[in-house]
Amino acid sequence: MKNTTTGPQRSFLAYIGIAVKGLCMGAADVVPGVSGGTMAFILGIYEELLESIRSFDLTFLKRFFSLQFREAFQHLSWPFLCALFLGIMTAIFSLARILGWLLENKPVLIWSFFFGLILASTLVISRHLKKWTPGLMVWLALGTVGTYFLVGMVPLSTPSAPWFLFLSGAVAICAMILPGISGSFILVLLGKYEYVLAAVKNLDFLTLLVVSAGALFGLVTFVRILNLLLKKYREITITLLTGLMLGSLRKVWPWKKSISAITGTKEQPEVLSQANVLPAHWNVDVTMALCLMVLGFLIVFLMNHWASHKNQNA
Repeated sequence: MKNTTTGPQRSFLAYIGIAVKGLCMGAADVVPGVSGGTMAFILGIYEELLESIRSFDLTFLKRFFSLQFREAFQHLSWPFLCALFLGIMTAIFSLARILGWLLENKPVLIWSFFFGLILASTLVISRHLKKWTPGLMVWLALGTVGTYFLVGMVPLSTPSAPWFLFLSGAVAICAMILPGISGSFILVLLGKYEYVLAAVKNLDFLTLLVVSAGALFGLVTFVRILNLLLKKYREITITLLTGLMLGSLRKVWPWKKSISAITGTKEQPEVLSQANVLPAHWNVDVTMALCLMVLGFLIVFLMNHWASHKNQNA
């Protein structure tokens, strides 16, 4: 009988490593401006992730609803997905409160760290290109400029009805799977980031279920398009993704100045637009921010080196 299991066979310790990579993805996904897809790419599991999600196809559904459960799950890379999902969920539920506090109380430090992560990630991903050509430079410019203006958009005020939460989940997951575009930031643009983050903190499972259902729908449909692009237009797709990440650096630049604001629901100023600025003067906080930026930069290269070493020995 033909073995239809998707993905490589791994040891238990190897799946622990996959869970750790999921932890990194989940930590990135919680923060607006940082993409879990970026982490998947630099950790060497991006294309396997796309293939694994794509295995939820008509063959799986036919076997599942024919009660051929063993054959249905043999068609999936379910050990890989379960290990990755466990890591992602662990990060989201454990880091939501911590990152929420850091973003509110130490924004410059946390954004400095993630700026270093993304900057290094663009270099790591660009190394997957064999040769730069004028055509690829055009795609790089399109991705960079497009994302630069996208992340500069003003967050919208939107409804909290189930249909909109479902739609938000579907759109956000499409962005989340793309290196360079943060699903969390898409939720910010849709006016639902704090709403969903509060649902995670308060264990509001009804809201999370609706958002997750939308995310599942968007993931299963969108990933097929992305997988096709990587197979047929790999160089262009990687170049475009690199541009998306470069453009997203506008969002995570640590030092900002508020341009306009309104009074929020809690009588606190709600920022509508910001401009990136340089630090007003050199002090201990600036030194710490730059050190964290360098730390984030080094972590990406160490993680990429570790992932490359593991893949070579697999």
